[in-house]
Amino acid sequence: MPDLDLTIPPRASERTWTTPDLFWPSLSAATARLDPPLAVLHLPALRHNAHDLLRRAQGPSGQPAKAIRVASKSVRVRSVLDAVLALPGYAGVLAYTLPEALWLAEGDAGHPPIGDVVVGYPTADRAAIRRLAASPELASRVTLMVDSVSHLDFIDAVVPPAQRETLRLCLELDSSWQAPVLGHIGVFRSPLYSADAVRAVAEEIVRRPGFALVGMMGYEAQIAGQGDNPPGKPAWGATLRWVQKNSRDELLGRRGEAVAAVRGVADLEFVNGGGTGSIEFTASDPSVTEIAAGSGLFGGHLFDTYRSFHPAPAAAFALSVVRRPAPETATLLGGGWIASGPPAADRMPKVEWPTGLSMVAREMAGEVQTPLTGAAAGILRIGDRVWLRHTKSGELSEHVDGFHLIDTVDGGASVVGEVASYRGDGQVFL
Repeated sequence: MPDLDLTIPPRASERTWTTPDLFWPSLSAATARLDPPLAVLHLPALRHNAHDLLRRAQGPSGQPAKAIRVASKSVRVRSVLDAVLALPGYAGVLAYTLPEALWLAEGDAGHPPIGDVVVGYPTADRAAIRRLAASPELASRVTLMVDSVSHLDFIDAVVPPAQRETLRLCLELDSSWQAPVLGHIGVFRSPLYSADAVRAVAEEIVRRPGFALVGMMGYEAQIAGQGDNPPGKPAWGATLRWVQKNSRDELLGRRGEAVAAVRGVADLEFVNGGGTGSIEFTASDPSVTEIAAGSGLFGGHLFDTYRSFHPAPAAAFALSVVRRPAPETATLLGGGWIASGPPAADRMPKVEWPTGLSMVAREMAGEVQTPLTGAAAGILRIGDRVWLRHTKSGELSEHVDGFHLIDTVDGGASVVGEVASYRGDGQVFL
């Protein structure tokens, strides 16, 4: 396993992704001896993204920069998590399941234990709760997410307070927007919307033995996860920007009130908010102490639709042409690596290179084949490769055992190593 060093931002000459005619062919040349399907991480692009997230987290003048807690769901590569956490300004991990959090916190021969892991979602995994509750080390490193008294009852039923270590808890605030006329805008996560509601659960946590309330969280998905500049849809883009502005204004006041209410009950270590798409806003919120971000590291094409920032395409994958069913049609083997969310065209992989290719509307990206049409399809031969990007970032890691690392060597792009994905490490958590 190579030693990933992300400390130095890329030189201007390494920012080849700004010139697609150079960037994508350089990936093909670097991986020419490798057979698709394959995934790559372009290290200069990854370095750029890691440092750009820190730049965006600086916040308003006069305020200290907010630390970034890495959202592991958006990476799912242990070596990359370790490398990012070695950068000043990054601190801790936001995991997506408790078994994953335990694996990260335990460490192994190739990876040090991560000492601060917050589970981003409530858990009903009894076996994992028992493992956590039985270990002083893990209980000191892992924080569980809750948003109701029912979660406390569930944990107590699995392992009574007298039979376990004290468990660290984070309380989640609903950060969606209850808009006039439009109603609920955002994701359906916590039921705790008001300061009074979140304080009531906080008081119950503090009252009950076996728990320590150490943090708060609120994810403004309608801001962080929704691009405000959808291509070809100017009216919809204007609507999104109006929604996001009003949501920001509302959340700034309500989150501040909720955090103050909980701080009146417990001495919080952290208040987490945001995501890659809302870093600037979240950094400006004085009630928040840290920002969750991870998708911006790999730069899935979801973020091509944002106006305020543009991550580099650090992660990409290549598939082979295996059929030529018509003069201007080339068929790839595989390709149905569909992102989660509402089924739509923007959940499909984006064909990046060669340019001039598009999916067939009646077939799109399939599990075993993906036909492509267009002028460029006519010149593709059996065995040629096509480069694509996944909509989201970490979900790509579920389809490959690892990523080939591409770096600049003697002025050109070369494969310098390989890192395992969670799947390559034998870990599948959800």
